[in-house]
Amino acid sequence: MKATAAALTASLLSGALLLNAQAASAQTNPPPATATRPEANPAGQSSVPSNAPPATTTQTTGEASRDPMVKKMNEDEKAKVETKGK
Repeated sequence: MKATAAALTASLLSGALLLNAQAASAQTNPPPATATRPEANPAGQSSVPSNAPPATTTQTTGEASRDPMVKKMNEDEKAKVETKGK
């Protein structure tokens, strides 16, 4: 058991030393800053207002009316949830 504890300790210490060395190296040698910056207004990507009229609350979404049987089943389930709970 002592050998395993010593091996584990040595492994942890060497890992910590390597991590510290890598962090110090990253601070002294930063990567080159060659990244390009995006344009302020990329061509063809500016937002313009639409000529469409504003939406109203009475506009439909185009959804077809539901089958009466499905509507009844949904109402029955909704009533069941309201009376009995989930």
